[in-house]
Amino acid sequence: MTIEVGQTIPDVKLYEGTPGNAVQLGELVKGKKIVIFGVPGAFTPGCSKTHLPGYVSDYQKYKDKSVDEIVCVSVNDPFVMAAWGESNNAQGKVRMLADSKAELTKALGLELDLTDALGGLRMKRFSAVVEDGVVKHLNVEPTGGGLTCSLSNEILKQL
Repeated sequence: MTIEVGQTIPDVKLYEGTPGNAVQLGELVKGKKIVIFGVPGAFTPGCSKTHLPGYVSDYQKYKDKSVDEIVCVSVNDPFVMAAWGESNNAQGKVRMLADSKAELTKALGLELDLTDALGGLRMKRFSAVVEDGVVKHLNVEPTGGGLTCSLSNEILKQL
């Protein structure tokens, strides 16, 4: 079942930069306004040309709307997420977190089987506003991989 507005974001372990740098999602969102978005895969065309760059370029707009952090999540390893963030100049703007075991993906109900295209289970493309752990706005792409409602300009309208 897909998470809904009003529910608490799952408290799962994600990874930043290396497998040894765990980030507990429940702690990350506690007492903060966070914009989190998920993508099917780092370095894939739609994610690299449109999705992530939109959030990076809109960083100041989020700050102006009192967003504490912007977080990008994907079912990738933390090394890949870090490299992808660096290649898109996301450092200091968008935190790149790896859902290595797809635990967040499953807990959110956002599984997308891309075995043929990307080698396995991936995350549906989505965006959400989370305030003190509670989902306030949620946008899930209808096909799981499209580029419409989960883009930066769409979530900015909801803040």
